[in-house]
Amino acid sequence: MERPTSGIGRKPPPRASVHAARTAGPRRLSVGFILARRFTLCAFANFVDVLRLAADEGDRSRPILCGWSVLSDTMEPVPSSCGVTVQPGERLGDPARFDYIVVVGGLLEETPNISLAYTQFLRRAAEARVPLVGLCTGAFILHRAGLMRGYRACVSWFCHADFLEQFDGLEPISDQIFVVDRDRLTCAGGASSAHLAAFLVERHIGRAQASKSLHIMIIDDALRPEKPQPGIPLELKTDDPLVRRALLLMQQRIDTPFSVAELARQMGNNKRQLERHFRAALDTSPQAAFLEIRLAFARHLLEATDKSISAIAVECGFCDSSHLSRMFRQRYGCTPTETRAALPAEAPLAAV
Repeated sequence: MERPTSGIGRKPPPRASVHAARTAGPRRLSVGFILARRFTLCAFANFVDVLRLAADEGDRSRPILCGWSVLSDTMEPVPSSCGVTVQPGERLGDPARFDYIVVVGGLLEETPNISLAYTQFLRRAAEARVPLVGLCTGAFILHRAGLMRGYRACVSWFCHADFLEQFDGLEPISDQIFVVDRDRLTCAGGASSAHLAAFLVERHIGRAQASKSLHIMIIDDALRPEKPQPGIPLELKTDDPLVRRALLLMQQRIDTPFSVAELARQMGNNKRQLERHFRAALDTSPQAAFLEIRLAFARHLLEATDKSISAIAVECGFCDSSHLSRMFRQRYGCTPTETRAALPAEAPLAAV
């Protein structure tokens, strides 16, 4: 049977087991994992545990409905970023024996160090039309392998600036927990890995199995891809998903203020609609909310670092220190200089 262009939603035919503990019977989902050196353990564990719990009745861990295996070019244990190592179960082999290949990234400095064997394996998978999944900084690895051209990619808001710096001209999506773009699936990592795995389980095995996995993992419900990522903690709280996404984008661009019209366009909405949502959810305008975010971040830098007020002004998107001081006084009733002078003498300041 010819493999379709996208693996999303298709029901693969019965195939041989891919889990170390072989079990007879047809499988509806098979996944091969590539772990980058110093990968993020929670991203991998969340994803694979959803598969494990969906594969069997209860919590018995038999790979009946789906199977998975950690692949390797050397079969050497792979260290995670926290120091825990994982022993691969199979050599790379033919990627077409899996329904998905999942690349688990981790520390940014390790993403350029993926081996040539892994890169070639991922390219063979793409040629065989096996859907590729990037967890955490896995999107960075897939981009470096030349496998994300023309695709949208999800990265954590925390890595947004690093992605822009490394991949000139590419705009990542950092206001959703995961993105499905044809046969490329990417997510921010952490808990969002469980939701992406549940998305695949629901498509291939069933909604009941996806829900069961999440509930056993003490996760209330499956979140859809467009669910906003959590970002820097804010006093601005709302359940409105449109406003939360807008606030997240503001956080990611504190140093480069932009217009409400530009923000609305980037989100696929119009300016008036965005303003109505802000007024209903927060009783304020997007412009005022953005200023509040920038001033709150400036205050944090004043209290937690020894950066100069001029440097803080630039980092928070103000023209200069005078502009920051004027806005800061209007909001907090004192200047940045007075705020810093009032700090307790023993208060630790982070190095610049």
